[in-house]
Amino acid sequence: MSTSTAAATPLHHPAVVEHLAKRASSIQLRVADAITKFAGSMMFVYIHAIGFGLWMLFIEPSPWPTLTLVVSLEAIFLSTFVMIGQNRQAEFQQIKADHDFVEQELELKTNTELTRAIHVMTEELHRRLLTTPEAK
Repeated sequence: MSTSTAAATPLHHPAVVEHLAKRASSIQLRVADAITKFAGSMMFVYIHAIGFGLWMLFIEPSPWPTLTLVVSLEAIFLSTFVMIGQNRQAEFQQIKADHDFVEQELELKTNTELTRAIHVMTEELHRRLLTTPEAK
């Protein structure tokens, strides 16, 4: 593997890798991600500003009732996608927290074992170095 390839492939937290794989395996989640990504972009704002402006100026002489209905329905759907995104983020945070907890517990156990081993070796060294040698 060349260094440019290794540098181009970012390393991710194992919880991130698992989360991305799960999301990629579901078409519903991929569609929700795509809609959420687009709805959170400036292109979405521009399209709506131009579309609503053209609608009010050229399509309907009195656009307010229909426009209110359309905007209200769109707000309902977009708020649903916001909640989907929040649920996704909460799920990801829980997966990461669980993974981190397991890793920290393993690290604590390893450090405790190392500390005990160092303590035993230190006691053995002290015993060998500080005890008076027996008469020969």
